[in-house]
Amino acid sequence: MAQSQNRADYKIGVVGVGRMGANIARHLNDEGFDVVAVYDAASERAQELASEIGATAAGELKQVTALADYIITVVTDDAAMRTIFSDDAADSLLQGAAGKVFINCATLSPQVHVDIEQLAGKHGAESLEGCMASSITQAREGTLYLMCGGKKATFDKVLPILESMSVSLRYIGEAGQAAQVKALVNMVMNINTAGLAEGLGLGAALGLDLAMLQEVFAQTGANSRVLETDGEDMEARDHECYFSSAHASKDSGIAIDLADAAGISLPLAKATKAQYDRMIELGLGDLDKSGIAELTFPGRGTKN
Repeated sequence: MAQSQNRADYKIGVVGVGRMGANIARHLNDEGFDVVAVYDAASERAQELASEIGATAAGELKQVTALADYIITVVTDDAAMRTIFSDDAADSLLQGAAGKVFINCATLSPQVHVDIEQLAGKHGAESLEGCMASSITQAREGTLYLMCGGKKATFDKVLPILESMSVSLRYIGEAGQAAQVKALVNMVMNINTAGLAEGLGLGAALGLDLAMLQEVFAQTGANSRVLETDGEDMEARDHECYFSSAHASKDSGIAIDLADAAGISLPLAKATKAQYDRMIELGLGDLDKSGIAELTFPGRGTKN
């Protein structure tokens, strides 16, 4: 379809309407795109969002494909992605998919994106990975940092949608490559988060003023984007979830798997994943990644 067409001519479906998917749908709807269908395994979520934005709450995946020309997926993990794109299930996004375009925004193992592109092609459809390095607020405001992988012609075809979702848009390369970059982004972010939690936790144990310590961190080599987003939350124990500790564990695991395949040792990534795995064991996996401070600050009732 031509990029010059009106936004209302883009019939969009969104599969997976948790906080990220729902806010992407809300933003696109606000921007004048025709969000015609939403779907979630938790059907009440889809029904609530559909009522809000005037879409259809699809009861089956194939209904989304039938109603929409462009389908954005935001699911939890590799297994969920393979389920919605099953080649032989009674219900799948691939049923009647000829001519459709899938934009897949979840953080997944790179090979899954490669496989989905091949499956989509087998059914006459196209697939693009749109890896997000942002959070809920950015999804709602259309200011995501988006890294895309797949065929360049597919990227160009959906450019108006991507530009509406993103304030910073980057085409990385072929299928799987954007997911590789995203895995590295999250791996480094998670390491930085764990390091900050240890620095502030030790500062608290030494009786230092944590506001002062964060100011010094910000002015020296200890500075990081994580300090800006998570430092005060760690001190205040405000772990409202924007990026869960469980997701941090999953994404660090993706990077570690890539490193194992490449024959590279990542001791810091492994140590960080072990900390997030510990949070899951303690029932804290739903806390924001800043919740890793609960393992490091003195007197918080958990230990490494």
